[in-house]
Amino acid sequence: MATSILTGDDSPLIREATRADLLSIYRIETQVFDQPWPYPVFEGFLDEPNFLVAVTNGSVAGYVVGDVTPTYGRDIGHIKDLAVHPTAQGNGIGRRLLQRAVLGLTVEGVGRIKLEVRKHNTPARELYRSEGFEPVTCLSGYYDDGEDAIVLAKQPERTSIFEGS
Repeated sequence: MATSILTGDDSPLIREATRADLLSIYRIETQVFDQPWPYPVFEGFLDEPNFLVAVTNGSVAGYVVGDVTPTYGRDIGHIKDLAVHPTAQGNGIGRRLLQRAVLGLTVEGVGRIKLEVRKHNTPARELYRSEGFEPVTCLSGYYDDGEDAIVLAKQPERTSIFEGS
């Protein structure tokens, strides 16, 4: 189901990713990250309802991959990957993708949402902080190049839509 989350004529359309989007997603991944995910990894997430793309002017401008990890208590949502094409960065697309994925994970009933971010990725860390994510721990040498990851987490916000009233 497609959801427009901005107003105005140039608003990105946020919708679930499809197989037809995978090449565009992979191209963004290789432009944005020094250690990109392999193409087949994205194929494995195609059935996830929180694998979303932002489309502007008919092209994929960014994507987010979120999924749910079952636990013995409340399930945990995990934002696994988020990227915006370099020419589209700074326009709020990443924030809108993150917000939509958090909403989707919240609707799925998760008790907590987590993600990992490079210790030195200041713009991403500021985005996540502004959306309510707080540091939980540091994973030393998490990335292949030896850089540490900061694990951030947040509790989904309760709203009346989820209550029985």
